[in-house]
Amino acid sequence: MLAGGEGKRLMPLTADRAKPAVTFGGTYRLVDFVLSNLVNGDILRICVLTQYKSHSLDRHITTTWRMSSLLGNYVTPVPAQQRLGPRWYLGSADAILQSLNLIHDERPEYVVVFGADHVYRMDPRQMLAQHIESGAGVTVAGIRVPRAESSSFGVITPGSDGLTVERFLEKPADPPGLADDPDRVFASMGNYIFTTKALVEALMRDAEDEDSVHDMGGSILPQLTERGEAYLYDFSTNHVPGETSRDQGYWRDVGTLDAYYDAHMDLIAERPAFNLYNRQWPIYTHSGQLSPARFNAGGIAGESIISAGCLIRGQVTRSVLSPGVVVDPGAVVQGSVLHDNVHIGRGAVVRGAVLDKNVEVPPGATIGVNPERDAELYTVSENGVIALGKGQLVP
Repeated sequence: MLAGGEGKRLMPLTADRAKPAVTFGGTYRLVDFVLSNLVNGDILRICVLTQYKSHSLDRHITTTWRMSSLLGNYVTPVPAQQRLGPRWYLGSADAILQSLNLIHDERPEYVVVFGADHVYRMDPRQMLAQHIESGAGVTVAGIRVPRAESSSFGVITPGSDGLTVERFLEKPADPPGLADDPDRVFASMGNYIFTTKALVEALMRDAEDEDSVHDMGGSILPQLTERGEAYLYDFSTNHVPGETSRDQGYWRDVGTLDAYYDAHMDLIAERPAFNLYNRQWPIYTHSGQLSPARFNAGGIAGESIISAGCLIRGQVTRSVLSPGVVVDPGAVVQGSVLHDNVHIGRGAVVRGAVLDKNVEVPPGATIGVNPERDAELYTVSENGVIALGKGQLVP
């Protein structure tokens, strides 16, 4: 798993932690989604390559994701080891190159390389089965997205057989649309399965290229595409037990505040676009030993997710509350995402905001009521989502 990026576009939530460690859906971390997919799919020997501000991510993995050592299974964080000299990772491909000892030790026939910070359900065994059958050097998972969004993704142009990758363009401004749908393109999900021999050889060639950016999407995929060794896996064909017609094929890159906020709103609808309550393909985490949520003094909540340990004495609507949030009498929380131990004071109003852990909103204070004042005090996204970092002071 690749978990070493800085996550700059998700600031201030990533000011003090790696992006995969950011809280999502009340009790989860982003890394829990891909780890759950791998574990549910019987991929049980997992190395998480970390680099920037990785303490909380390392702690979460080591305390939550404990596998059976009796069977030789593990989930382990692997920091930058500097095995090739005193330098940080130059890119995601260089991260794997510097960690090849992990592959040499296990000697697998195939290597699964997934990103660590997307929200989705996927059975990786189905992708692996196609990879083995095709004989590809690499299989990359793709999802159809509007062509107008192509500059945010690696774009895959499939061949006439629908399987071989004809071209791989990293974040192009104006790529061609699909033959059967000109307004859409196949975006790379950042999920790859390699035949080990092909991966190692590609990494070695890339390491010798002084002009390379040493990135999986920007370097390795184009290289294997030119050699005719890259194949496409269409994510829409993937099915997991317990899926609904609404959340089948759901995948979100929550790399920006707006995407992060919108993905939370997907969780709280009457028929959620992503169903957290699928017990046949669970998302695993550990949220601590907390008492159940409590409602007092006329406190109410509607169309919301309220985690354990919350005390609601005000009004909460269309919001997601992490463990330990307190909403005092007369306070109003609307369309917001509150992380652990946020305290909303008596009579305060919070609208359209994301508050990181330990933020205290004083009695009578407002967030999301006065746009000009909010822009002066806080981070405000392109679509108007207001974000406060961990423990940020509120006047």
